[in-house]
Amino acid sequence: MQIPNQLYKQILENMPICCVDILVQKKGRILLIRRKNEPEKGKWWVPGGRILKGEGLSEAVRRKVKEETGLEIENERFLGVYEYKSDKACFKDIMNGTHSIVIVYLVEALENQDVKLDETSSDYKWIDMIEEDLDDYIKKILKDSKIFD
Repeated sequence: MQIPNQLYKQILENMPICCVDILVQKKGRILLIRRKNEPEKGKWWVPGGRILKGEGLSEAVRRKVKEETGLEIENERFLGVYEYKSDKACFKDIMNGTHSIVIVYLVEALENQDVKLDETSSDYKWIDMIEEDLDDYIKKILKDSKIFD
């Protein structure tokens, strides 16, 4: 169940939100998407977002990957719980930024699928190494995943 924007703004102003971020793997490479929205507008990121009330973690992982990339996935593996903070938020009138408790998963994209981005991303790429210009949070989850070791 998605909550109304006005209530969501109040929640963002006053407490952390619980989210999933997903490292989508295919043939040893990880999918990154370029964000169109704050926080982190214009940066390379991984698919993810808030967990809806009543939604299980696995459901949230599958929903977010499907919504943002159009991909079907398998072999979900829990990687860890992280904390993410930004002085920006998805709404311009949020004064206290964003504070998220993020549950990170590694998944595999099923073969023979094309990425179909939704309106929240402007581009995508598959990487096979941790690139220097990535955000520190993204570097950390990629390093912790050991996908490139």
